[in-house]
Amino acid sequence: MATREPGRPPGRHVPVRVPARRSAGDVLAGLGALAVLVALVGGVPYALLTYVGPPLAPELLNLDVLTDTVGPSTIIAVLRLLVWLAWFQLFVCVIVEMYAGVRRVGMPARVPLSGGMQTLANKLVGAVLLLFTTGAMVVPLAKLAPMPAAPPVTTVAYSAPIVEKALETNNTKKVYVVQPPHGRHHESLWEIAEKCLGDGRRYPEIYRLNQAKEQPDGSRLRMADLIRPGWVLDMPDDARNVHIVPADQSRERTLREHPGKAHVDRPKQVERPVERGSKTDQAEAKQEQRTEAKHRQPDQQQPIIQENQGADLTPYLAGASLAAAGLLLVLAKRRREQLWHRMFGRRIVRPRDDAAQAEVALRLGGDAPGARILDIGLRLLGAELAAQGRTPPVVYGAHLSARTLDLWIHPPDNDPPEPWTAQDGGQVWRLPAHEGRLLENQPGGAPYPGLVSIGTDAGGRVLIDLEAAQGLINVRGPQTTAALAALAVELATNRWSDGMRITLVGFGEELTAIAPDRIRAVGGFVEVLPELEAIAAPRREVMTGRITGSPREAHYLLSAVAPTHEEARRLALLARKDTAGYVVAGEVPHATWTLEISDDGKASIAELGFEVEAQLLPRRHYQALIDLFRTAQRLDGELIPETEPLSGLHPPAVEIRMLGPVEVVGLGPLEEGRMALATELLVYLATHPGGVHPVVLGGVLWPRGVQAMVRDATIARVAEWLGPDHLLTDEAGRLRLGPEVRTDWVLFRELVRRSQNDPTARAVLLEKALGLVRGPLLTGRQPGRYAWLAADDLEYDVAAGVADAAHQLCELRLAQGQPDAAVAAVRAALLLAADDEGLWRDLLRATHATGDIVRLRAVVEGLTRRSASHPYGEGMAPETEALIEELLPTWRIHVVRESTA
Repeated sequence: MATREPGRPPGRHVPVRVPARRSAGDVLAGLGALAVLVALVGGVPYALLTYVGPPLAPELLNLDVLTDTVGPSTIIAVLRLLVWLAWFQLFVCVIVEMYAGVRRVGMPARVPLSGGMQTLANKLVGAVLLLFTTGAMVVPLAKLAPMPAAPPVTTVAYSAPIVEKALETNNTKKVYVVQPPHGRHHESLWEIAEKCLGDGRRYPEIYRLNQAKEQPDGSRLRMADLIRPGWVLDMPDDARNVHIVPADQSRERTLREHPGKAHVDRPKQVERPVERGSKTDQAEAKQEQRTEAKHRQPDQQQPIIQENQGADLTPYLAGASLAAAGLLLVLAKRRREQLWHRMFGRRIVRPRDDAAQAEVALRLGGDAPGARILDIGLRLLGAELAAQGRTPPVVYGAHLSARTLDLWIHPPDNDPPEPWTAQDGGQVWRLPAHEGRLLENQPGGAPYPGLVSIGTDAGGRVLIDLEAAQGLINVRGPQTTAALAALAVELATNRWSDGMRITLVGFGEELTAIAPDRIRAVGGFVEVLPELEAIAAPRREVMTGRITGSPREAHYLLSAVAPTHEEARRLALLARKDTAGYVVAGEVPHATWTLEISDDGKASIAELGFEVEAQLLPRRHYQALIDLFRTAQRLDGELIPETEPLSGLHPPAVEIRMLGPVEVVGLGPLEEGRMALATELLVYLATHPGGVHPVVLGGVLWPRGVQAMVRDATIARVAEWLGPDHLLTDEAGRLRLGPEVRTDWVLFRELVRRSQNDPTARAVLLEKALGLVRGPLLTGRQPGRYAWLAADDLEYDVAAGVADAAHQLCELRLAQGQPDAAVAAVRAALLLAADDEGLWRDLLRATHATGDIVRLRAVVEGLTRRSASHPYGEGMAPETEALIEELLPTWRIHVVRESTA
């Protein structure tokens, strides 16, 4: 007898699995059940018609029965009708159960008011179906707690798990593999409980069974609302739409065996080379794949595998490409400030969990080139119009694609300044992307700081100018706050704005962690309306100031709180006369535009004819961004972990060079176009020596998803490229590189480790280590690749390790009276860790020790120019300025003279 899991509600039956073979008892039971069903379905109505009569007697058809005295004949007629109704209810139950069993729909539909009647029909039909086929399966009904039928499962990334028709024993368990997201839909424990247990309210049972258990990606279930694709969840005994696996089977093996229908299992052995197959085998396999693809129907396409831990953060954050670019720029500035305070032996604090995955998504989707074209193109437009004495037109919308930047203007104008061109009778001003990429940085002001994305269409990104409405913009729908948060984040971090103040009403207090100089949050309109009414200014005055060099601070109000009638009236009057933007939630009268956010994530503005996929920032994604920026504010740092010693320093068979341009030494060339992906795969495996499951590797290298066939073919190709014994798998199916494959970073750390234990050779070993540095980490990688670095220790460890080694060597050489060697050591490290101002201070001290004032002045001037034009924020650390004051007191005079020359 099956036992009930702790925490399972009583009264739920365990589904019965039909054995593969029928016993004599099954046959007898089936024959008996068939006889009973025939008697009940056919014999009962025959007997009733023969001995009792039809359901409706003449007495019941007379309406006078409702008012006359009830006699014996009437009572008998009523009883006859009840008997017929009872039989009809049984007949309906039999039909429902028969349909469920033959069609294998799983849980039969519940017949109202059936109770034990449907249970009886369930047992009889199940026995009869077992008599005629072993393939039919009837799921017994719950007696006490009715289960609603499971909702249909949409197949997207994987095909839905199929119920295994296997005999349940105490040596098996039920598991469910969490599916990748479908568009913007992500699975939750509630949905899994609804699909597999018939009732979403049973999700705590799944949570208790899996709480704190390690998953294939190394993480654990800590919160019921945070599950990730690729996790393997233990399920209660009565679950359906699940896999049946051995009770002692590991989650890694389950994930390997059940990632989806397209997954091809390969037998694994401990630390054996990955099978590559002969060229003939590969040719045949490719031909089979081509044939299969040719004949596959549209609804049978290969499922996509997406096993990134933070895959469900990707659609929103990576999709918000302009906001992602702005966020990365602000984040880099914070990281630079963190480095000002980094202490020897510690790295800056890196993000974890959702915060790290948020940065991965930002790196994956950030469109820095597009943001630059928008910024420089708009500033050039403003400057050219100012030179002609013209006021910039009203731009009510913009469209940014890979090929063009289009501005929708009013009124139409066929005379835009070059390189802009007029389209559609002057209604559109267009800047081709190839022209925009050639533009130099523009000193002019930002004419349209209120341009902000509302979403994407098939061709690119759609923006509206909040100021162009010249009235209230009303935002409505079930995801209003998510839409407002997305607007706020992009406004606060974009490049095409200058001075700005964003007031958030009723939400967003945490967003000050991202842009405290631009964002403020208040509780209600009463706190801001008087101020906004006092500083309102007309459009022409504001636009002229922006393009002539005397800009007025732009201001925008975003409210998640619906205003009162009086507040709405005042806001409407204010918005019509003020050059600003007012976006207000709720049913607001007097609105000029209405931004509708639908349940399925569409955004539309009927007044403009826009309909797009909405740019949203749901709560979890919002919180992940906040956590990311709060991490970037921490100055305490983290200890750099110790490294495992190498057995020797002999040259490896294959060397992966990362401390500069990424290179693979010791291997032949690959086919054109395959090198970048193969190299990234090797870098990831080399920096994760504990091993990586192929499914996890697929999620890392293809964050947006990949076919299992493509993933496995790539791994096989890399195994062939590496040669025998260099790509191994363990019992759990994890891939790892062989001992003869090594990175220059591993060698660097080994040289530094040995230098600490050998004072006599310390300087020589540190020089050898720094000699491995050729430039920034993994220079030359393609855009969009290596986004996983954001959730990894590598970047942080390398920057801190190289800077610390240079600092040590600089101190040693200065102590030995060799300032030139100290300068060389620091300059070697600056090739990789140029933002570490501790290194610049070492360079200043070492250069000062040479006694060459001209050389020192050159270093100071170079550092000053760099800090003044740094893409991640101007200025230098106070400690650096203080050191310059000490070593070269006249430095400011030379800096001012140079800047005015």
